[in-house]
Amino acid sequence: MAVDPLAAAHLLLGATLDARGVRATIVEVEAYGGVPDGPWPDPAAHSYRGPTGRNTVMFGPAGRLYTYRSYGMHVCANVACGPDGTAAAVLLRAAVIDQGSAVAQSRRGDAVPGTGLARGPGNLCSALGIAMADNGIDLFDRRSAVRLRLAAPLPAQAGPRVGVSQAADRPWRLWVAGKPEVSAYRRSPRAPAPGASD
Repeated sequence: MAVDPLAAAHLLLGATLDARGVRATIVEVEAYGGVPDGPWPDPAAHSYRGPTGRNTVMFGPAGRLYTYRSYGMHVCANVACGPDGTAAAVLLRAAVIDQGSAVAQSRRGDAVPGTGLARGPGNLCSALGIAMADNGIDLFDRRSAVRLRLAAPLPAQAGPRVGVSQAADRPWRLWVAGKPEVSAYRRSPRAPAPGASD
């Protein structure tokens, strides 16, 4: 179902993600909008300048997985959520591993504590085996290698998004309080002073 990015972010907290032998509950997300003349203009979004070969999945349909590489290395996963043709997505930032912890541990390394296996968007994808090749798959198709199941949304806390230099104060990062799997907030050094950016 297509909804605005912040509503989608609320719906995804508490949802279950199944991928390649690991099941996890999402406990931290970030919402992202789209183009300047769209319903949710967002200069921090990959889609802000319009569709490209890289970001097309952000433009729908809703429920598709949008993957990209952060700093050219770490795969990150988003759920497209806007109406078909309208860019919006939610970045999956952190999750609690519910099943398959040994598989997740083998992917992340023995030195990583259990609460850190899927803390941070790149680590989440690594722990669940989500790859760039998963870009565009339907998360609600039972045959998909990565599947999403919605549940009763969890109570959320809200704050600014992590590491963005544009729209840096927008409270579109949501997380479940008290979960050690939630990542630490880090403001981009390129962002304006707190309060000077929407």
